[in-house]
Amino acid sequence: MFLASLADLSRLQFALTAMYHWLFVPLTLGLGFIIAIMETFYVRSGNEFWKRTTKFWMNIFAINFAIGVATGIILEFQFGTNWSNYSWFVGDIFGAPLAIEGILAFFLESTFFAIMFFGWNKVSKNAHLISTWLVAIGTNLSALWILVANAWMQYPVGMAFNPDSARNEMVDFWAVLFSPVAINKFIHTVTNGYVLASIVVIGISAWYLLHKREEEFARKSIKTSAVFGLVSLLVLIWSGDGSSVQVAKKQPMKLAAMEGLYKGQTGTPIIVAGILNPGKSVKNIADNPIKYESEDAFIFKISIPQGLSLLVDRKTNTFVPGIEDILKGGYTYLDKDGVPKTAPPIEERMAKGKLAVEGLALYQKARLAGDEEGKGLAYTQLMDNFDHFGYGYIEKPTDVIPNVPLTFYAFHIMIMLGIYFLLFFIITLYMEKKAIISKHRWFLYLAIISIPLVYICSQAGWVVAEVGRQPWTIQDLLPVGAAVSGINPGAVRTTILLFFILFTALLIAELGIIFKVIKKGPGA
Repeated sequence: MFLASLADLSRLQFALTAMYHWLFVPLTLGLGFIIAIMETFYVRSGNEFWKRTTKFWMNIFAINFAIGVATGIILEFQFGTNWSNYSWFVGDIFGAPLAIEGILAFFLESTFFAIMFFGWNKVSKNAHLISTWLVAIGTNLSALWILVANAWMQYPVGMAFNPDSARNEMVDFWAVLFSPVAINKFIHTVTNGYVLASIVVIGISAWYLLHKREEEFARKSIKTSAVFGLVSLLVLIWSGDGSSVQVAKKQPMKLAAMEGLYKGQTGTPIIVAGILNPGKSVKNIADNPIKYESEDAFIFKISIPQGLSLLVDRKTNTFVPGIEDILKGGYTYLDKDGVPKTAPPIEERMAKGKLAVEGLALYQKARLAGDEEGKGLAYTQLMDNFDHFGYGYIEKPTDVIPNVPLTFYAFHIMIMLGIYFLLFFIITLYMEKKAIISKHRWFLYLAIISIPLVYICSQAGWVVAEVGRQPWTIQDLLPVGAAVSGINPGAVRTTILLFFILFTALLIAELGIIFKVIKKGPGA
């Protein structure tokens, strides 16, 4: 296989599992609430039409729910099999929200899922409705705790390092839960699921209109989902703005990659669309600096003057550091307490990181030898440099630069598709109000095509979030190379192939079942 290192193989395996998992999860996040809304219409009106409609979309929900659980379990097991050093180093913190997710949220949604799916005519209407709402809430609570864990990896807070065990320990659960990164990530991710589910419902309903089947079912499903989707998308845009601000403050290198920004400036423009110049290679920064300097960052670009400065700081004259600035340091930023500081060069952070790693080793040695004085000196060396701990494992400064083209294009694909979906929902609601949707076949085909587009948009968001923070498993604290398990690379290669075959088979099976359900229709 072309990827030789164990770390890269483990990353590929985790990425494969996560991306397949995310094919199933977002639909359940949004569809749970859509079917709860539809069942509410049924209970309030007593109209059997809404019961039939609810049960149809509930079948689609159930298929995704089952396969999402299966892929999710495999994903969590990989923290122990492929990322044992990571699990040891921060398991006390990272494991807490995952445990809450399993004990509280997963059992909540699983328990009431049985009533929701099998309890028709066995419990009262109101009891069944409550169960449906609890499944929707439980599904989103599951996402909450997983996203809290992921946000902590992006911005580690609420912890203290214990040199005796060489582990980070949670000291403030609420700081982890209510981290500004966690709040924005949760809102942004679940509303992404709501938009995706809305597009899927509209697309499937459009298929019925194209075939002149179940027209009342299709039109009312479209109307309900379009309203839900438009409101969700507006919240998604708002939370995306908040996420950008947090990225600018907490992960400036990710922001620079997202915008293809190599040199920062005061009043930084924002790129609306562009084509990166492959000659502006990060590798050339050190290997061929003359060639690097001579190349423009873009072959083509459309930008808004001062837009990026306005986005990240609400001021048009704010300096936004680029990749080169972050490598060299020297610019001013605000620390966690809001105090202005001068950013150190990456090489300086690497040197301090090595002091921290050395301090930990000396502390452990002194502790085993019973040398209290040596422990004290080593502890001081460790903690004075602990903010740079992860940089002690970085081999060269340019290693902290993520894959710029992949991050840049994924980000801009996500943004452009987001704008498209905003227009799509507005047009959908207008045409539904005028009762002309079924008359415009081009729009019905567009609605169906929008289903794969919304999945591409959703996956692109995670590419930005995860590729953009490389090489870190935990920002500034633990790079990928130090987090991986000491296992045989051949075993990882084998499981990558097995997982690919398994997940592809599950996806094909799921699509086959869904297509059969759609073909039968809500009247079956």
